[in-house]
Amino acid sequence: MSPLRVSVLAYPGCFASEVYGVPDLLTMAAHVTAAQGRTEPSYETSVVSPRRRVHAAGGARVDVSAVRPADVLIVPGFDLPPTLDPDTALAGLAPELAVIRDRAAEGSAVVSICVGAFLLAEAGLLQGREATTSWLYADRLARRHPDVRVRAESLVVTDRGVTTTAAFSAMYDFALRFVRDHDGPRAARATARVALLDDTRSTQSPYVDTNLLPATGHAFAATVMRRLDQNLAARYDLPALAREFGVSTRTLLRRFGAETGRTPLAYLHGARVRRAAHLLETTDRTVAAIAADVGYRDPGTFAGIFTRHTGRRPSVHRATSRTAPPPEGGGPAARERLRGRRRLHAPDLEQALRPGGTGPVQRLPTRPVVRPPTPA
Repeated sequence: MSPLRVSVLAYPGCFASEVYGVPDLLTMAAHVTAAQGRTEPSYETSVVSPRRRVHAAGGARVDVSAVRPADVLIVPGFDLPPTLDPDTALAGLAPELAVIRDRAAEGSAVVSICVGAFLLAEAGLLQGREATTSWLYADRLARRHPDVRVRAESLVVTDRGVTTTAAFSAMYDFALRFVRDHDGPRAARATARVALLDDTRSTQSPYVDTNLLPATGHAFAATVMRRLDQNLAARYDLPALAREFGVSTRTLLRRFGAETGRTPLAYLHGARVRRAAHLLETTDRTVAAIAADVGYRDPGTFAGIFTRHTGRRPSVHRATSRTAPPPEGGGPAARERLRGRRRLHAPDLEQALRPGGTGPVQRLPTRPVVRPPTPA
């Protein structure tokens, strides 16, 4: 079977790391599948451009080849400071927009990384489709292209052959899904472990920091959000909230939705989850106590909402977000824990990746530790 042809479109001002990130991970996946017994290459990658020379953001030169037919075209993101108008960033990229349209018309799957979604939208590929981008720019994409259904919480969205991803590291979430689809879950798991990547993420919501969001001039929604932020533990009462702002519930929902793309209740759940995540990371309070602190009387309801927003249960979030350093100098307890740990050996890892081996996600065999005899 012929390898999949994957091209990355480089252009002036793009992020070089997003040009090479997916091809590099596919190279790792090829090594993994070879270790698992695959003899033919899965992917053929290239960096292409309609230009002869390309300099990425920061001035790094990117070596490119001529645009060619491809099964998949990847469009990296570019340097877009919050104060920069996308029109300025997109000015002069008409040749790249033409390449995107041509490849899509020829049947290539098209993928954007981070704010590369702005190029796809500008090329007309996102019209009437669901899409995502970095949470920092999702509102700008939605306002600039109201015909695009922006899913700001999603890491990767695929809609009828067009895929968009969230910020920067979400290119690896896409690449791992790509490997899973084409080489199977075992290859994807092994690749994630070799690259030290989290292959269980499902949302970008835990990373949202509203303090970093640029001011948008949406004064009404900002005032409502501030009121909700200041009363996280209070019961949500839409009629009372509307009366407080001197409008009907219908008007409140319409104005808030027009300015933010969501309901006040959806915003409140997100704000509560962000506060709860902070408390889980920085305090020893029980999950039930934290749930009550942020307005949920039923810990089960809280756990369900938290998991839906973050992709992890509260207890898992706490365990993975906090690491306690060992006592200084080791200490008897620390030394005892170290003595009880399993030791991993390179031959065991090699065996795990061989055809018929134990597999990269199974427990590796333990070897006894041979110590020299104690001198008499």
